[in-house]
Amino acid sequence: MSDEEHHFESKADAGASKTYPQQAGTIRKNGYIVIKNRPCKVVEVSTSKTGKHGHAKCHFVGIDIFTGKKLEDIVPSSHNCDVPHVNRTDYQLIDISEDGFVSLLTENGNTKDDLKLPTDDSLLSQIKDGFGEGKDLVVTVMSAMGEEQICALKDIGPK
Repeated sequence: MSDEEHHFESKADAGASKTYPQQAGTIRKNGYIVIKNRPCKVVEVSTSKTGKHGHAKCHFVGIDIFTGKKLEDIVPSSHNCDVPHVNRTDYQLIDISEDGFVSLLTENGNTKDDLKLPTDDSLLSQIKDGFGEGKDLVVTVMSAMGEEQICALKDIGPK
C-alpha cells in the first residue's frame, strides 16, 4: 500500500466527525459529553472505585445543551466517551419572520435563514423586545452534532 491512498485533505468541518473520543476519566465538570446521543454539558462527575479486579467507574450527570434535559451515564474510567464538537458563532440579527424564523447576517455578508427563535421564554422576549425597539442585536448560535440553536444575545446599540 502506498501512502497516497491514505491522504486526507483537511478542510474545516467538511465531513468532519460530529464527536471525538476522550477517556472517561479525563472528562471534567463544565466539559461536554454525549449521553444517549445528545450533546450535554457536564454538571457533575463522580468516580467510584470498585472491587479488587473491577474498573473504576465514572458517573456523569449532564444537561442537554439544546433541550435543557438532565441525562446520566455511568462509564468505566478507562473507556472512551464521545465528546461533541461545540461551536459558538455570533451573527447580527436582521429580521424575525412571522413563522418564528430569524434572518441573520454572517461575517462574510451572507444571510442565514434556517434558524428558529429560541424556545427559552426570557431569551425569546429579549430578542423580540430588542428587535421591536430597533436595537442592533447580535445573537450567539451554539452548534453541536448537526443541531444549532440561539443561546445568547448581545445589544450593540441602536441602529
